Amino acid sequence: MEAMSGQGVAPTPPGGEADRDEALLRKVAEKVVGMGLAVPAVFFLESSKPLSFIGSQALVFFEPFVKAFLNLSSYDRFASMMEDRANVERLIRRIEEIEDERAKAERDAKKAAREAAGAKGERGRRWWFRRKS
Repeated sequence: MEAMSGQGVAPTPPGGEADRDEALLRKVAEKVVGMGLAVPAVFFLESSKPLSFIGSQALVFFEPFVKAFLNLSSYDRFASMMEDRANVERLIRRIEEIEDERAKAERDAKKAAREAAGAKGERGRRWWFRRKS
């Protein structure tokens, strides 16, 4: 048993292909969220997951659009990564994580602005609509 526990896949060294793939997925996810397309992208990726191989082949058709935010070497790697459903799921998770971070930061900023306005005693722009007690 001990001899078998030592066998297996060797870990990928830092800076290896797995790290580059993860960085590429994160870059794509950040661009998608930055353009405000997180929900449509997740919807599209979830619905096309069973057809991931065909979808990766369709990337050739959509090459001009994708090249807007990926360089040629990244584009080729991204197209080959999308053949595997596990990578599609990883991309979906990255998009959702980044969107959650963005939404949390936005909520925190709004809360801080409300607290700052309340601390200064400002009534806001619509103070005349409030009921007087």
